[in-house]
Amino acid sequence: MKKTVWAGVAFAALVVGYVVFSSFGSHPYKCEVCMVFHGARDCRTASADSREHALRTAITNACAQLASGVTESGQCEGTAPESVTWK
Repeated sequence: MKKTVWAGVAFAALVVGYVVFSSFGSHPYKCEVCMVFHGARDCRTASADSREHALRTAITNACAQLASGVTESGQCEGTAPESVTWK
């Protein structure tokens, strides 16, 4: 095989390895957030390396199910969570 093919394969393996490593890495903060938006309710769990990041990710994930479009997503994410449970 050509050197460029080997370089491409090596690069792809490094990217996949990084994604797997970062996905299964230690995330000490985990929370469940329940959001209510336009009368609908959804709860999502997220984990991260900081409390703020875990909370923001859970809010974003819940709002992704409740809102449609950029404007509604921003409004939903700006709403206070109905509940936050740290695990």
